[in-house]
Amino acid sequence: MGAQDELVAVYDAAGDVAGSAPRWRMRRDGLWHAATSILVRSGDGRSIYVHRRTDHKDVNPGAHDCFAGGVVAAGETPDSGAERELAEELGIRGVPLEFLFRSVFEQDSVRHHGFVYETRWDGPVVHQPEEVADGWWMPVAELRERLADHDWPFAADSRRFIREWFTRQDAEGS
Repeated sequence: MGAQDELVAVYDAAGDVAGSAPRWRMRRDGLWHAATSILVRSGDGRSIYVHRRTDHKDVNPGAHDCFAGGVVAAGETPDSGAERELAEELGIRGVPLEFLFRSVFEQDSVRHHGFVYETRWDGPVVHQPEEVADGWWMPVAELRERLADHDWPFAADSRRFIREWFTRQDAEGS
């Protein structure tokens, strides 16, 4: 079974699990689903791990991203999906994930409930070659500056979620 045939959890617009469907159908029909987004910060919190998505990703190919994550599988909780995606994409395992917030993303046929998490990590990062082309640590202030450039290719949902994260950080005075 290929990646496009894997079963993903289908959600309704209100954010409740409504069933499952193959990934290809979810993409084709623009079905609501859930996706995890894990922000990886350095131990001191001053940097965020940024990566470039591979050119063959089905959504936002070749774009930069600051979240590991992906679609929640059928029968999987967002928490377990976040742990799985972080391990698959960046090779980071066994770290505590802090749930930050839930948000909604809609653009064209992509509609999902985003479950946003954060972790701190200073260990090695091992890219999944099918999904991550390159990656590096970027100071938080530099990421904020780069995101102000709307021409910088950045995953659309991640751009929305990291802006929400910045707004929350600013409100907390962090």
